Amino acid sequence: MFLMRSASASPDCETRSIRFGEREVSFTLRRSARRTLGMQIDQRGLTVSIPMRASLRDTEAFLRERAAWIIEHLDAWAQRQAPQIAVIHDGMQLPVLGEQCSVHWRAGSNRAHWVHGIGNRELHLQLRRNEDAHKLLLHGLQSFALEYFCGRVDEYGFLLQRMAPEVRLPAVRLSSARTRWGSCSKLSGIRLNWRLIHLPQAQIDYVVAHEVAHLLEMNHSPRFWRVVEQLKPDFELAKAELRHANKIIPVL
Repeated sequence: MFLMRSASASPDCETRSIRFGEREVSFTLRRSARRTLGMQIDQRGLTVSIPMRASLRDTEAFLRERAAWIIEHLDAWAQRQAPQIAVIHDGMQLPVLGEQCSVHWRAGSNRAHWVHGIGNRELHLQLRRNEDAHKLLLHGLQSFALEYFCGRVDEYGFLLQRMAPEVRLPAVRLSSARTRWGSCSKLSGIRLNWRLIHLPQAQIDYVVAHEVAHLLEMNHSPRFWRVVEQLKPDFELAKAELRHANKIIPVL
């Protein structure tokens, strides 16, 4: 049941709460010209956005259907530590695929160049001027991320097609979302958060397997999770470790 809204709330933005069993969850309720109900969880907590004419009964039903997801993600945010902003400089260290990577600056024609050695990976920024370093660093990381992610989608797509030959793999694109690791839809294909490139391969593979599984089951039903398990049998461990990703991913 919803509690009364805050007395100081505005007509289109109010504070409410809902009880899931013994757990009471406060949230911000926003009304807007949108057509569907939606929600977001970030450092501020749970925000629910609904159409102007949507009823509280519909909103409550919407939340109760997603109670497990809401609690899981609220708890994950509660465990997060404040991210550390990376200082960009010649010789800096960044995690790439869960291992430390050195970034070196060189004079050049403004391009990012990867050097892969045995047990070692370096990113060389060939700069016209030092002010280009941040933009070129992001370009280098994102280019590497897209290439790597495409390979993993191909791998898990191959496994999925052994179960369902009719499935066709869509385009893979990068996302810069702050609260989602990936998404899959018939219109936009598979989108993966480029910041995943900082994480260990097992965690990346879980996200990829998760989104590839949506090509067969566009939901989070028990059947969907069985598909994920067939693609990546140890997904539960990687899923749990992903909750601590903020401890690894730098703020660039």
